[in-house]
Amino acid sequence: MSGFVGVVVSDPSLQGQFTQVELRSLKAKFVTLKRESGHVTTKNLPGLMKKLRGLNEVVSEEEIAAFLSESYPVSDQEIEFESFLWEYLNLQARVSAKEGSATGTGGGAGRGKNSSSFLKSTITTLLHNLNQAEKSSYVAHINTYLREDPFLKKYLPIDPSGNQLFDLIRDGVVLCKLINVAVPGTIDERAINKKRVLNPWERNENHTLCLNSAKAIGCTVVNIGTQDLVEGRPHLVLGLISQIIKIQLLADLNLKKTPQLVELFDDSKDIDEVLSLSPEKMLLKWMNHHLKKAGYKKIVNNFSSDVKDGEAYAYLLKALAPETSPETTMETKDPDKRAKMILEQAEKLDCKRYLTPKDITEGSANLNLAFVAQIFHHRNGLTSDVKQATLTQTATRDDILVSREERAFRMWINSLGVETYVNNVFEDVRNGWVLLEVLDKVSPGSVNWKLASKPPIKMPFRKLENCNQVIKIGKELKFSLVNLAGNDIVQGNKKLIVALLWQLMRFNILQLLNRLRSHSKGSQGKQITDADILNWANNKVKASGRTSRIESFKDKSLSNGVFFLELLSAVQPRVVNWKVVTKGEADDEKKLNATYIISVARKLGCSVFLLPEDIIEVNQKMILTLTASIMYWSLQRTPLSQSDMSEPSEPSSMASDVASDIGSEDGASTAAPSECEEVNSLSDSISNLATDDATSNAPPAENGNGEAGS
Repeated sequence: MSGFVGVVVSDPSLQGQFTQVELRSLKAKFVTLKRESGHVTTKNLPGLMKKLRGLNEVVSEEEIAAFLSESYPVSDQEIEFESFLWEYLNLQARVSAKEGSATGTGGGAGRGKNSSSFLKSTITTLLHNLNQAEKSSYVAHINTYLREDPFLKKYLPIDPSGNQLFDLIRDGVVLCKLINVAVPGTIDERAINKKRVLNPWERNENHTLCLNSAKAIGCTVVNIGTQDLVEGRPHLVLGLISQIIKIQLLADLNLKKTPQLVELFDDSKDIDEVLSLSPEKMLLKWMNHHLKKAGYKKIVNNFSSDVKDGEAYAYLLKALAPETSPETTMETKDPDKRAKMILEQAEKLDCKRYLTPKDITEGSANLNLAFVAQIFHHRNGLTSDVKQATLTQTATRDDILVSREERAFRMWINSLGVETYVNNVFEDVRNGWVLLEVLDKVSPGSVNWKLASKPPIKMPFRKLENCNQVIKIGKELKFSLVNLAGNDIVQGNKKLIVALLWQLMRFNILQLLNRLRSHSKGSQGKQITDADILNWANNKVKASGRTSRIESFKDKSLSNGVFFLELLSAVQPRVVNWKVVTKGEADDEKKLNATYIISVARKLGCSVFLLPEDIIEVNQKMILTLTASIMYWSLQRTPLSQSDMSEPSEPSSMASDVASDIGSEDGASTAAPSECEEVNSLSDSISNLATDDATSNAPPAENGNGEAGS
């Protein structure tokens, strides 16, 4: 296994879209065509693509040629292998979208993924033909939520009929602001370059910050780069905006934010299963709950075909707001008239109109979902009985820390581009399939897919087989799995699952760092260790002329954030605006520095998922992953020398910490749970750092206000 290389492409996000079996097959077909024709071009490629899985008997060569002409207007233009892979993915997405619009989203059709449809869909799954209704809706949303922003108000409102949205997107400020609307505090605005006219490097930094922050709130953006946003490519821009807005609208669709949702479930329902529901499924559950009470006989399974006739909306509004819902709405036979009446009633509830009557009758899934989410926010009709919601309000300190871990692992796994979108780590890994997908990403070729069972899995022993293979591969990768068995994963042992995922992420980051080091002089096959990362950071700061130094990743001096700011400044001069940095003495000053560090790291190109609390509390694993993320970004641009890591340092004890986590008698992890989120941030940063090629040749960055430093 150690000698397996497989087909490797330069972009990790692209590599993550395929298994090695698929890559070898596609590479063989591509090479054969190139050998036979001399070149692979837009002229001879359609014949090959017509025969590929997912396209044969679905799309014609003429349609493929027309599709390619959108990206390659020059006739008979040569196409390289990686470009071929991207076009294959995009064409598959178009075919899937076309089929979805024809068949609806209900009835269990599709590939059987247990994911929220809007989050699972990558940016390139959107049609190149713009949906004008969605565009107008998104523009209205931006105008509503950002109209009072001090910087943007002079540019708003945006006219939905033209291309003003895509022009305004080009400097990156709007998207950064929109992310903060969706998940407040995600981006420290001091890190955004804001001035009337930005140079190309400032725009690129804003878009890098935007994409890395979008990943950190749960957006799937593996197929979009900073240049796509700089150019304002409409289908990619709308795809990203769609995800950000939906995350905002569905933010309260969980038991933590809205404990009254427990009313939707009977007492026999396992709480972990309830917590694992995606926001979209929770919204459907809520809608059907009220429809049943109102006497509606059907079950709504989607936000397209099942709501097109408007009957479900009529019953829903009758149940939630009978004072504004006349009987004539349900009696009306004309779907168009009913849709118009529904929107008039919703307007009385102060629901923002995300859609038109036509969007209802045509079954626009995205806009109907947004509409229902708005109804939920304004009138959810749930009990305010505190006793009924007690189940979700008894979280202990450990529960909070475990929740932070779960978030970190979830973001990291989803950033890898695995097929299954993870909504709740501890539930979604129990069948073993997601973990096998992760292993295939971090160690290509390690999974024997012939022995794996894909969800949905009805037979319990099949789940155990998957989990046993996970343990087997983990041991081959030298993980410490003394007291961890496949059944522990099936049973959902949270602390043991955390220990396993931590080792997966640490393996991933060290593997990528070692890959870069192998190209450096004097590496002599040595493997990078935690101590090497520590020494590299100290040496970088020292070489920049500063005196800060840390003794370990547990050094309490890290709490004020100054060392990390000096490290970021050392790897990219002037990226830090020192005018906004505090001394980090009081708690509020530490919080300001910590939030700034995270945004500056993302702006630089590090895709990290840690929270400010992880820096303030000096969570050892979190600190390691943040440092390694910065190191990885730096080494992509500056070759590693032996002196960078030559300073002796006390060996890190993190590997033994993991062993003790798994090896303890009760199976409990002794590490602070929140530290594992840091691990997540590290690996995620690694998986995404390589995608931001546009920053690699950038000159020294301007400060956080878009002004050159002195």
